Amino acid sequence: MTITVKALQKKSPDSPFEVVEIERRDPRADDVVIDIKAAGICHSDIHTIRNEWGQAHFPLTVGHEIAGVVSAVGSAVTKFKVGDRVGVGCLVNSCGECEQCRAGNEQDCLNGAVGTYDSKDVDGTITQGGYSQKVVVNERFVCTIPDALDFDVAAPLLCAGITTYSPLARWNVKPGDKVAIVGLGGLGHMGVQIAAARGAEVTVLSRSLKKAEAAAELGAHRTLATSEDGFFRKYKGEFDFILSTISAPYSLRDYLRLLKPHGIMSVVGLPPEEMSLPLGSLIGGGKVLTGSNIGGIRETQEMLDFCAEHGLGAVIEKIGVDQVDEAYDRVVAGDVKFRFVIDTATFE
Repeated sequence: MTITVKALQKKSPDSPFEVVEIERRDPRADDVVIDIKAAGICHSDIHTIRNEWGQAHFPLTVGHEIAGVVSAVGSAVTKFKVGDRVGVGCLVNSCGECEQCRAGNEQDCLNGAVGTYDSKDVDGTITQGGYSQKVVVNERFVCTIPDALDFDVAAPLLCAGITTYSPLARWNVKPGDKVAIVGLGGLGHMGVQIAAARGAEVTVLSRSLKKAEAAAELGAHRTLATSEDGFFRKYKGEFDFILSTISAPYSLRDYLRLLKPHGIMSVVGLPPEEMSLPLGSLIGGGKVLTGSNIGGIRETQEMLDFCAEHGLGAVIEKIGVDQVDEAYDRVVAGDVKFRFVIDTATFE
């Protein structure tokens, strides 16, 4: 027996979204059925379903920023009950047994984590994402959404929130640290809020000052324009920590110059082109260049609780299911402040 629900789906990279019916599996003993209330749009959704990363499986439903309410649970479920407010992010399964899974790093599962969409599940089927009315997920990959967070502002936290929270927590950004957030988009606007809530002095680095007011409202101490003449000389050695969220190519040498000795630059934005790494920029000053990719389920719950405690959430524009094609074009054009969220009630 399966569950039939409405979902947004593309039949090919160039086709428009269509509302179709898809099948969700009959809940297993350890599964949770979630009525989806809000689904965030991540740039990864766009890259995937437009086949810009290659090898997407069509027809396909994307979406890995999911917030909703538990409507049914399997017989062995212990963490959740019907009526609970929950969220699902980028992962829906992993082996649970390898070194990384046991350490709470399911995203780094040595046997291959299962993504929320366009990923081969343990039963051989291709996972379908959250632009839908319901989803069925193993309870290990479901998080509790605190009452203080509305569904629409909580949904993007399941990707944008954890993607920026994880490196800030891992490298122990603390009160008084001088932190630069490179880029103020869907990821960057969460990075600013989280770093500021951790007590850091936050600077937004952007090509221009047009987002300075928005950055200040999010908790930034200042915004600097990297297009300013002599910018990288002027601010050399300024920061303890840099979080880069941009997905366009840039000079690693220039940004590493902005770090203090022993400073850390963490990269979460993924430019499509390869970029050169001048090793002297790391060796001089003993600096660290690191990457980060979401976080495990335990850390995702920690992030949700942190955001609820500090009154943080995504800044969103809510849209209906018939506006997603337009929203995708606007995301690519940089015309969103700061995250689109699909109101799944508009499937009705």
